[in-house]
Amino acid sequence: MNNKIALSMTIKRVLKIIAISATVLILPVIIYFLFAVVFSVIPIKEEKAYEKDINIFLIRNGVHSDLALPVRNEIKDWSSEIKFNHSKGNDSSYKYLAFGWGDKGFYLETPTWADLKFHTAFNAVFGLSSSAVHTTFIYDLSEGQDCVKLNLNREQYQRLVSFIESKFEFDEKRHVQQIITNANYGLSDAFYEAKGRYNLFYTCNTWINSGLKVCGQKACLWTPFVQGIFWHYRKK
Repeated sequence: MNNKIALSMTIKRVLKIIAISATVLILPVIIYFLFAVVFSVIPIKEEKAYEKDINIFLIRNGVHSDLALPVRNEIKDWSSEIKFNHSKGNDSSYKYLAFGWGDKGFYLETPTWADLKFHTAFNAVFGLSSSAVHTTFIYDLSEGQDCVKLNLNREQYQRLVSFIESKFEFDEKRHVQQIITNANYGLSDAFYEAKGRYNLFYTCNTWINSGLKVCGQKACLWTPFVQGIFWHYRKK
């Protein structure tokens, strides 16, 4: 009888430990997603501005978002640094250049979700890896479910340009540093060394959301997910 009581008590202790461990592991995840949802729906209003004559585009591709800017205009000629021949296509007829920022390991080692490795995800989530800027030349863009046109004035556009430039890691001659790799997604993209570390609280979408704030566009208070950004651009 004593053995049965002892076994019962042991089982209860084990179950209690499992329950506590599960709570310790799961509760932070629940809190994280709860804050992500709450802060995503808190809006940062668009600035009131006039003479909005520069068009940019907010794009999403699955879980990732980019900002596409004119390849060149009177304020900035991106092709002077992000050269056409940095991409495999080497085509100078592109009209837009899309920018994304994220974890270098994810960009270069994970072309599809099936290629995701535990160490890549772990390093990214906890900010243990370096980062990269991903650029993609685009011929033309039109509005749709996954593409929103934004109209900026010159001052707002200049702010956005400075924001994007600040994320590049430059060499001693003040040139961007291309990452030479075969991990390109197509014929029109390239990767560059970047500043900062991707982590659980500052993701590729957090960076895009920050860029929208900088140039006075609609944004959310904070979000790690693309849905948080595009929720504010939904058609009502």
